[in-house]
Amino acid sequence: MKQQFNSQLPTHLGIIMDGNGRWAKERNLPRIAGHREGMKRAKETVEAVARRGIAFLSLYVFSTENWKRPKSEVNFLMSLLRDSIYSEFDSLKNNNVRLVCSGRLAELPDNLADELNALVAATKDNTGLTLNLAINYGGRAEIIDATKKICQDVLAGKVEISQITEDLYARYLYQPELPPVDLIIRPSGEMRLSNFLLWQGAYAELVTLPTLWPDFSEADLDAALLEYGSRDRRFGGITE
Repeated sequence: MKQQFNSQLPTHLGIIMDGNGRWAKERNLPRIAGHREGMKRAKETVEAVARRGIAFLSLYVFSTENWKRPKSEVNFLMSLLRDSIYSEFDSLKNNNVRLVCSGRLAELPDNLADELNALVAATKDNTGLTLNLAINYGGRAEIIDATKKICQDVLAGKVEISQITEDLYARYLYQPELPPVDLIIRPSGEMRLSNFLLWQGAYAELVTLPTLWPDFSEADLDAALLEYGSRDRRFGGITE
């Protein structure tokens, strides 16, 4: 059942899906079991967010730093992502979800970027929830990549240095049509952003939960949304 909220919901919600490995360790399971369970929770959370009428959801799937993990774990994550693409293809279309991706997709292995782009193209006309998957993503990398593109346009005479503003800069990000992030939820009790949506989340509210991601529930989602609704968002100003 859809939770009724008296407060304003975020337009753009970001989630750092953290705690898969610890969840598995607590159960004496291999880390890949935690990742598999975490992927199930991602699917359920996308559906729950859509039911609550939130327009944009960004999920931190794989960071630019995650390549430092053991090769066997990285290979499993790439395989799990590929399997999820195929299994969720019809679900995204049937539920009117529009998929976009953020990150250095060209660096992904085995034509995975092509498969992701095919799903993006297949859902581009959907008008429901926009789901942004941050894959091989880093906030600093996004800022560097945007800066390089702006420099290229300056050198080509398309942009004058005096024209560079925050609004113009935002148009060079991976997904410039996405609005700023209003709320970032981080399960697992960690108290950091981990290089997630640094530009877009400059004024995001942060809610951390002790729950490990594979145990994340609709009740946890609603608790975070209610906490967000209770915040006084001033964006550097004051409340009259």
